[in-house]
Amino acid sequence: MEVKTSLLDDMIGVGDMVLLEPLNEDSFINNLKKRFDHNEVYTYIGSVVISINPYRSLPIYTPEKVEEYRNRNFYELSPHIFALSDEAYRSLRDQDKDQCILITGESGAGKTEASKLVMSYVAAVCGKGAEVNQVKEQLLQSNPVLEAFGNAKTVRNDNSSRFGKYMDIEFDFKGDPLGGVISNYLLEKSRVVKQPRGERNFHIFYQILSGASEDFLCKLKLERDFSRYNYLGLDSAKVNGVDDAANFRTVRNAMQIVGFMDHETQSVFEVVAAVLKLGNIEFKPESRVNGLDESKIKDKNGKMRLVVEICELTGIDQSVLERAFSFRTVEAKQEKVSTTLNVAQAYYARDALAKNLYSRLFSWLVTRINESIKVSLKKVMGVLDIYGFEIFEDNSFEQFIINYCNEKLQQIFIELTLKEEQEEYIREGIEWTHIEYFNNAIICDLIENNQTGILAMLDEECLRPGTVTDDTFLEKLNQICATHQHFESRMSKCSRFLNDTSLPHSCFRIQHYAGKVMYQVEGFVDKNNDLLYRDLSQAMWKASHSLIKALFPEGNPAKINLKRPLTAGSQFKASVATLMKNLQTKNPNYIRCIKPNDKKAAHIFNDALVCHQIRYLGLLENVRVRRAGYAFRQAYEPCLERYKMLCKQTWPHWRGPARAGVEVLFNELEIPEEEFSFGRSKIFIRNPRTLFKLEDLRKQRLEDLATLIEKIYRGWKCRTRFLLMKKSQIVIASWYRRYAQQKKYQKIKSSAIIVQSYIRGWKVSSLLLWLSLHSKMQKYFLEMKNKMPSLSPIDKNWPARPYLFLDSTHKELKRIFHLWRCKKYRDQFTDQQKLIYEEKLEASELFKDKKALYPASVGQPFQGAYLEISKNPKYKKLKDAVDEKIIIAEVVNKINRANGKATSRIFLLTKNNVLLADQKSGNIKSEVPLGDVTKVSMSSQNDGFFAVHLKEVAGKGDFLLSSDHLIEMATKLYRTTLSQTKQKLNIEISDEYVSFLLKSTFRMKSSSPNTHNGGGNVKMVFLKFLLMVFEPPIVVLDFWLLKGIV
Repeated sequence: MEVKTSLLDDMIGVGDMVLLEPLNEDSFINNLKKRFDHNEVYTYIGSVVISINPYRSLPIYTPEKVEEYRNRNFYELSPHIFALSDEAYRSLRDQDKDQCILITGESGAGKTEASKLVMSYVAAVCGKGAEVNQVKEQLLQSNPVLEAFGNAKTVRNDNSSRFGKYMDIEFDFKGDPLGGVISNYLLEKSRVVKQPRGERNFHIFYQILSGASEDFLCKLKLERDFSRYNYLGLDSAKVNGVDDAANFRTVRNAMQIVGFMDHETQSVFEVVAAVLKLGNIEFKPESRVNGLDESKIKDKNGKMRLVVEICELTGIDQSVLERAFSFRTVEAKQEKVSTTLNVAQAYYARDALAKNLYSRLFSWLVTRINESIKVSLKKVMGVLDIYGFEIFEDNSFEQFIINYCNEKLQQIFIELTLKEEQEEYIREGIEWTHIEYFNNAIICDLIENNQTGILAMLDEECLRPGTVTDDTFLEKLNQICATHQHFESRMSKCSRFLNDTSLPHSCFRIQHYAGKVMYQVEGFVDKNNDLLYRDLSQAMWKASHSLIKALFPEGNPAKINLKRPLTAGSQFKASVATLMKNLQTKNPNYIRCIKPNDKKAAHIFNDALVCHQIRYLGLLENVRVRRAGYAFRQAYEPCLERYKMLCKQTWPHWRGPARAGVEVLFNELEIPEEEFSFGRSKIFIRNPRTLFKLEDLRKQRLEDLATLIEKIYRGWKCRTRFLLMKKSQIVIASWYRRYAQQKKYQKIKSSAIIVQSYIRGWKVSSLLLWLSLHSKMQKYFLEMKNKMPSLSPIDKNWPARPYLFLDSTHKELKRIFHLWRCKKYRDQFTDQQKLIYEEKLEASELFKDKKALYPASVGQPFQGAYLEISKNPKYKKLKDAVDEKIIIAEVVNKINRANGKATSRIFLLTKNNVLLADQKSGNIKSEVPLGDVTKVSMSSQNDGFFAVHLKEVAGKGDFLLSSDHLIEMATKLYRTTLSQTKQKLNIEISDEYVSFLLKSTFRMKSSSPNTHNGGGNVKMVFLKFLLMVFEPPIVVLDFWLLKGIV
């Protein structure tokens, strides 16, 4: 919900002077000064805006400010000119009430800028669209044109309006601008020919000379040097901060936007150039035959050339112009009298022509602008920018009629203000009480009365025959107005001013509503006559220049009017009457402009100067009128909204009507009944002290509420901050984890890339190495192919390795080749040979490196049947006794148990038994099952003795035997026992062992090796080669290989 403010909020001083307490001149000035020092340049008197010129730019006119004041109540925000503009525009748009905004104040107070701000605000808030924007642009661009031709630098203002301007802006039913009508009042045309010291002529003269191109100046017959022209004051030709050249371009662009055609613009500047050149014409006297003086244009320093240029610019015949400056024709009925002009009269005629030419040009410009922007009247908002009350050291006719206009504006201001107050009281049902105020109608009557008024007597003096001077005019005033209480003159019949030395004899004084003003009577008659000789009018009408001809319609001989033209005073009086009548039909809005100092400087507030303006603007009188009844009034809704916190029943929400809520509120606060009244829609408060009491209570209550709100807000803020920090912590943590993971990932990725690069490098280097090795290996294997040794297992030859790095490979190949060679050799064996080699392998496992007799047995084949029992008839009996296959049959020496002598016995080994038989008879002496054989013992020496140990249950002792085939016999006994009993026979090889021979025990000990060889030599070189050739698990195959040999 939008929180609305008020001008009472954060108020610097008092925003509305109606609420000023106490009310006097000092407090009024101090309040304005306090606000001015804080850049508050606007203050209210009710609905009237006081504007103090800050003489600098303030950031209070931005588009944001326009939107801030748009569609807001007048008192809702701090005082501003936008508030008044918005109030007037909304009343016009929504209520169909024609409005007028009256901007008054003395020169330099900011009236022109105020009118611009009003127009710019209205342009900003009204509708949009191409046509609407064009109209708004034309209305706004009319200002630069009129300022260039109607404004000038004065000692008080660098851009002083030297004419009064009233502009009616016309709107349609939607509130969009359609056009406008401009009225101008009393251009200060005397400035064209003469300017006070420190002041300039109208801006346009300097702008042309500064901003026009050389070509354009040549067409206008002008030179850029200001000093070449008598009508231009040189002491203030340049103004600080004013760019005349840029302003000239602005004016030309504005004229184009408003609708001036190119030839019209050219004609306007030609007239301006002609006016400038008129000031350089000089005259000399010439005596005629009749003795009268006649003026002639000086032909000196190119003066005649100057006349020629003026004639070329204006299209006037040179002789016609020269005659007009030398003669004057007076017509009376049917007679024409031509008289010569002396030098003084010639200069008067020149200046009168220049003033009239420029004045009529300005009026034509206003008319031309109106043609571009004027439409049929619908809704109208008028903006009056007119000169304020003027009190100078030397006040003349111009100041007199300006102050007369201000008297009329003050009169209508008081009347309309009272009328507005009375209408509001009646509308709200409040009893109206008569308000005492100063009525300046008596002053207006002194000036404008048709019989005895000063203007009427001035016209009468100008029209009467005979000698007419300013002194005769003053005498007439002294006779008629001597008894008037607001008229003062030392020459009057009133004795009280006879000795007043402050009042010269050639002056009169009027006590205006703003103070006493003394007027110099000199020039009143001439300025009121505003006489332009008919010869000059006719000369101008004869010009071929269309614009100049149109400016002087009275010069047409066919339309000669012998009636004397209206005087300047009469014309102005009629214009003011028309203006007043126009203003009375509209709802007035007032802007009172005040100048804070005469130095045109920022941050300077001159109390005496401001006090003077407050008096002649009648601001204190305005405040007194406004607060004569009730000082403050406000609608019930905003009043209740503002003060509802002061009552428990209305806070925080009031459910009933707003008026009832306000009544409850005021009763609760115990405010005296005489201090307020209830209207139909507003509450009226009589004394400002009551309002300030309400404001103090509200301020205290707001502080209490602010403390409560602050406490709640701090709790909410801390809670919100905690939740936000918690949420932020979660977010930060999640983002940090993400960041950490990203960093970790990047690190891993970087590491992986490094590892990958190293691996790729290694692979590449390996590949290069492999390629290098491949070539070397290829060469190596090709050489090996050609240098392979023989396939004999006992061949020890092997090619030398070519490269050191192939050492292990070379050895492994040697081993594999040997194994392969052995396998090849072994594959040639028969089954019988394989069995023999199996036995040889078994013998190797049992006796190699254990029995010294073993090496001799390697080369001897295991025959087994050495006795050939089946073939020898001698052993037929033995053969018949043994029905099993004989594995071994060998003659052994058996140690006798009784005497220890050796006896030859036949040792037979079958699958199940071990038998000993007599060698001679063939009888079996002993038969032992293989299961009873427990061990075979022998020495490690090179002997053939061995003992066959039997179980004790066999009833026999151990056999102590000796044989040349010990290795073969022990091997076959071991193999047969293992095959039959599935148990390994224990073969004990020791140099000392015990043998049991029945009841006797023998310890066998071998002390010296036996020299005989126990068997043939087995070629183990082949077996070794096989072990070297095959790859792992070749070690496991060693046993298998040797077993497979048999």
